[in-house]
Amino acid sequence: MYINSIILENFRNYKDQTINLNENINIIYGNNAQGKTNIIEAVFLCAYGKSFRAKKDSDLIKFDEKIARVEVSYKKTDREGKIKGEIEDKKTFYINGVKQSKISDILGKINVVIFTPDDIEIIKDGPQRRRKFLDMLISSLRPNYIHLLNTYNKTLEQRNNYLKQIKIEGKPASMLDIWDEQLAEYSYKIFEYRKYFVEKISEKIDVFHNLITKSGKEDIKIKYISNSKDQKSFLENLRKTREVDIKRMYTATGVHRDDFIIYINGKPVSIFGSQGQQRTAILTLKLCELDIVKEEINDTPILLLDDFMSELDEVRRKSFLENIKGSQVIITCTDPIELDTDFSEYFVDNGICKMI
Repeated sequence: MYINSIILENFRNYKDQTINLNENINIIYGNNAQGKTNIIEAVFLCAYGKSFRAKKDSDLIKFDEKIARVEVSYKKTDREGKIKGEIEDKKTFYINGVKQSKISDILGKINVVIFTPDDIEIIKDGPQRRRKFLDMLISSLRPNYIHLLNTYNKTLEQRNNYLKQIKIEGKPASMLDIWDEQLAEYSYKIFEYRKYFVEKISEKIDVFHNLITKSGKEDIKIKYISNSKDQKSFLENLRKTREVDIKRMYTATGVHRDDFIIYINGKPVSIFGSQGQQRTAILTLKLCELDIVKEEINDTPILLLDDFMSELDEVRRKSFLENIKGSQVIITCTDPIELDTDFSEYFVDNGICKMI
C-alpha cells in the first residue's frame, strides 16, 4: 500500500498544506524544529488515532487556532480510501467521508511501521515500553484487540479501587472473586495474542539479525515473560497474591506486568549489550514487525523513518535499505540523502513543505 497525499490544516505549525507523495521513497529534509516530524505524525495519527509524541491532543492544533484537520489518501492492492481526522475539544475521524463512532474503527485501514531514535527505549526502558510496542503491533492487525485491552484495563482499575475500599473501609474481600474471574479471562486472551506475535517475531529475528550484521557470530533470541500460562493459572495467581494486593492496594499479577526480553549470545541485550548491539537489536525487531505486517495484510506497510537514518552507520544503513525494498518510505532528516533508487525530495522551512 502507499499514501497518495497528505493534507494539513492548522496542524502543528502548518496552516494549509498539501503534500503529494512518491509511491517509493520520500525524503523530507530541513533544519530542526521546522515541521518535518509533524508530517510523519499526521500519517501516524490517521493510522492509529493518536500521536506517537504529543502529550495532549491540543498540542496538535496550530497556535491561536481552534481546530486542526488532517487527511490522508491511500491506496491498497484492492481499494482506495481517505481518512480524515479533526482535532478540537475531542478527536473525530472519518473514513471516506463517513464519521466513525469510535477512534478504534480506523485501526488497520492504513498500515504503518514507524522508526524513531526513541525506539531504542523499547530495549533499554522498562516492561511498559515493550508491552506498548506489542500492543500497538497487535491492535493494528487485530482491531478487536484494543477493545479487549481497554476492557481489561477498566476491570483492573475497578479491582484496584475495591482493594482500597477493603483496606480503608473494611469491605468484604470475597467480592474480589467477581473481578478475579473477569481479569483471568481477559488476561488469558491478551496473553494468547501477545504470545502468538512474539512467536512470529521469534521465527524471523535471527534471519534479520544476520542480514543486518552480516557476521553470523551473534545468536539472538526473544522470550515472552509471563507468570501465567492459562486461564486457570491467571486466576490462581490472583488469589495467591490477594492479601498482598489488599495491603498494597493494587493488583500485582496479570498481563499488565508481562514483558519480553531479547538475548544476544544468551545475555539480555538491555543489560549486557553494547550500544551498537542494542541499536542492531531494535532495528532487527522493527524489520520483524515490518515483515509480520506484510504477511498479515498481504501488502506492504508504509515505513515512517523519523530522523532514524542518522542513527545508523553506513553498514547498517545499507543493510536496512536492502531489506525495505518494495515499501513506500517517508524519511525525515536534516540533510539530503542520495540513494541509488527512485525517490522524491521535499524541503521543509517554517511549516512550509516544498517538493524539490
